[in-house]
Amino acid sequence: MDVLLVISVILLVISSLLLVGSILLHKGRGGGVSDAFGGGISTSMRSSGVAERNLNRITVGVALVWTLSVVFIGLITKVTS
Repeated sequence: MDVLLVISVILLVISSLLLVGSILLHKGRGGGVSDAFGGGISTSMRSSGVAERNLNRITVGVALVWTLSVVFIGLITKVTS
């Protein structure tokens, strides 16, 4: 069980970092924190519709992996205690 717990925690850390990165890559919807850091200046350099949809799919997939790893860690700790 210890090996499964270590693998799950490593997967959680990696998916957490990927989730934060993919969320930060999303296009700002205006008026928020993205405009405070110059988001309104480079509107011509925004991603296209296809790239944004692919980024949405990646974000959802990473979020599912993150959620499953959290649940799996919870189940492992409940069974071993």
